[in-house]
Amino acid sequence: MKKGNKMSKENRHLNRFYYTVDHAVEKPFNWQQMWRLLVYLKPYSKTYLPGSIIAMLISTAVRLIVPILIGKVAIDTVIANEDMTMLTYLVIGIGLLYLLSYVGNIFRIKWVNILGQNVIYDLRQHLFSHIQRLSHRFFDSRSGGSIIVRIMNDTNSLQELFTNGIINLLMDIVMLTGMVAILFALSPKLALAILVILPIMFYISTKLRRNIRRSWQNVRIQQSRLNSHLNESIQGIRITQSFSQEKENEEYFDGVNTDNFTSWRMATKKSAMFRPFVEMSNAIGTIILISYGAYLILLGEANGGISTGTFVSFAFYIGMFWEPISRLGQMYNQLLMAMSASERIFEFLDQKPNVEDKPDGADLTDMQGHIEFGRVQFAYDEERIALHEISLEMKAGETVALVGHTGSGKSTIANLISRFYDPTEGAVKIDGHDLRDVKLDRLRQQISVVLQDTFIFSGTILENIRFGRPNATDEEVIEASKVVGADEFIQRLANGYETEVEERGNILSAGERQLLSFARALLADPRILILDEATASIDTETEMKIQTALKRLLNGRTAIIIAHRLSTIRESDNIFVLENGKILESGNHDELMQQRGEYFELVKSQFEMLDAI
Repeated sequence: MKKGNKMSKENRHLNRFYYTVDHAVEKPFNWQQMWRLLVYLKPYSKTYLPGSIIAMLISTAVRLIVPILIGKVAIDTVIANEDMTMLTYLVIGIGLLYLLSYVGNIFRIKWVNILGQNVIYDLRQHLFSHIQRLSHRFFDSRSGGSIIVRIMNDTNSLQELFTNGIINLLMDIVMLTGMVAILFALSPKLALAILVILPIMFYISTKLRRNIRRSWQNVRIQQSRLNSHLNESIQGIRITQSFSQEKENEEYFDGVNTDNFTSWRMATKKSAMFRPFVEMSNAIGTIILISYGAYLILLGEANGGISTGTFVSFAFYIGMFWEPISRLGQMYNQLLMAMSASERIFEFLDQKPNVEDKPDGADLTDMQGHIEFGRVQFAYDEERIALHEISLEMKAGETVALVGHTGSGKSTIANLISRFYDPTEGAVKIDGHDLRDVKLDRLRQQISVVLQDTFIFSGTILENIRFGRPNATDEEVIEASKVVGADEFIQRLANGYETEVEERGNILSAGERQLLSFARALLADPRILILDEATASIDTETEMKIQTALKRLLNGRTAIIIAHRLSTIRESDNIFVLENGKILESGNHDELMQQRGEYFELVKSQFEMLDAI
């Protein structure tokens, strides 16, 4: 009852934090998807896979042979004839067979584990590489936590399938097929009587299949939501503590955690129904063997019955028979878990980038940086149009400013230039080339973006600046830092450029992180530079220091500046004033001031704010 109450509270707060696109994937269970998974075994089809199969066949063959040797040879022949010499040879032979099985199992376990780990490595690498290439629209609708779950948890769910599941499945199928063939060869009557329970068991297991599969899908969904909330809570811990919302956050987490707990409990409960059913089938089979088998012994071989040795062999096989059946039941549950995980993995792998790269696209090796927007319209979704038939021109080497209120379309224009999105209508061109006909890598290698909330990676200062051009020398990194004014504070750090910064650069101030982003952009030596509120986190004194550096940074490049500060944009060659996705005015600072239009009002309001201070 306690958990139920907290879950209700969680539901009331659900929309406050996030919405996840994860949902139950209702697809029929099909082997086509399983074959798609098995493709990842192909690179190892000539090494670990055949070795594992051979080792498995050896150990399985031994297990199939031994009951015949004990029943038909030892009891019906050796004991009946009291042949001690043959008994000695038989014991030694069985011992050697078990030794061979032991060696086969050692290599089988070793090779399947190596095989499984390699397959999981390849799958996770493929998934990560694919996600790296997806467009911004993909990330707009998904939380970081849900993506991490796909890459980590869902691929881990396939680990047991590849390390043991597939080989064990083959082993159990071979074992069952071999035992059924041997049982019918020994006594068709007794075999038929015992195996009559199998159709019933498979019928019931089929009925359970969809329910169990859906339960494991729900487990993956709840894990995704739990990880999403964890990721969000950790990233936003400063905001949480600033507003004293720790208790609220704990209650919300308890609700999400309860959903995760409940989903696991329900899935394991339904999966656990399989094993007792197999054991019940085993009991029924044993009862049939004892009752009908005893009758056939009393009937005698001459009258269509069986020998004592045949009965003993049957007893061995029946004892062995339900073990692979039970494992197949567990394997079936494992398969359901794997299918739930693989559906979620392939859902990502089947995602196509909204921004498609043309293999034969223009290379733009000598980009000049002349940008044109031709009646460009863009919408993030059907209900929100961000740009309304924008037409503008930015000449090569020109510094252009985009100004306007929040949501006017400034950052959208910058995103279209970097081709993070494609226009809904119209065309964006650079040097006369439609960006949809240009190679993405070559385009973005010649564009640098400096954002207001710059991202600093874990690693050294040197590595973070070099991120824009990995082959840059240490001297080039230091020179870029000096140009933008970052060298001064870097030298004050304990280890200078070798200082390890924490996740997201938390040991640095906002202004210092921004200076690093300027150095990173300069080192990349782009033809087009986009500054999206890049000086918003820098204090006035620091901004004065980098004004000269900005002139060096912008010199000879096409620069797009998105900023509110007049000092940042007044020297621009051209200024576009936007409102609700439309261009209201354009011109340089003096021209726009003379028009006394929207730009004039923006400048006026900024000075009034300064006077009020």
